[in-house]
Amino acid sequence: MFLRAKFANNDIAMATITEIAPDVYRVCLLNKERGLQFNHFIVKDEEPLLYHTGYRASFKELREAVATLIDPAKLRWIGWSHFESDECGSLNEWLQVAPQALPACGFLSAALNTNDFSNRPPKVMNGGDVLKTGKYRFRFVPTAQLPHGWDAGVMFEETNRTLLCSDLFTHFGDVEPITEKDIVGRAKETLQNMQNSPFAYYIPYNKQTGVICNQLADLKPKTLATMHGSSFVGDCAKALCDLNVAMKEVLDK
Repeated sequence: MFLRAKFANNDIAMATITEIAPDVYRVCLLNKERGLQFNHFIVKDEEPLLYHTGYRASFKELREAVATLIDPAKLRWIGWSHFESDECGSLNEWLQVAPQALPACGFLSAALNTNDFSNRPPKVMNGGDVLKTGKYRFRFVPTAQLPHGWDAGVMFEETNRTLLCSDLFTHFGDVEPITEKDIVGRAKETLQNMQNSPFAYYIPYNKQTGVICNQLADLKPKTLATMHGSSFVGDCAKALCDLNVAMKEVLDK
């Protein structure tokens, strides 16, 4: 999102890598033109997981960064929230370099897009299904239209309670990798600034939005792994509830 389909390599800042939770590494590629971070997450385990493949245009940069953490050929699982270029655009490039890797996505994502798009059949997940990577367990939670897309969902790592939350809490800037400061205010400001742009209402607000935010809050995550902007540690349940209030104030008009 918020990035033209093709961009020059010099638009991308050198990757920065940060361990945001045990064995969960945030690999950040900053699009300098847009002033927006694109964060991808590698989970080191017996069966390594990449969450967010990034664009095809940034595949080389991301692959080189991932190679400093694991051998890309040993990837086993590739996941994302919803079918969108920055979420899974370079899926087939990753499948080519990782011969044992499988996509892991929700039923709707598979039925609507992945079964046709992917060069390898996905592992299809329904609500409550768990993906085991070894010592870690990732529970799939469907979140239709949140952050956006009928097929949207998130993954929750149950051991260390990390929520891979995709576009939720999106905010701009070359911000710190992880913070204990308020990110709801940053996300609200982004929503407000978007209202006069072509990307207005990139998150729809409906009667299920609050229900889903409360459902995610009930998981009591300790870390929010945010795709665009700083990851968050602290009272994540409160942050998710506060995000619902912010979205309602800006979007529910």
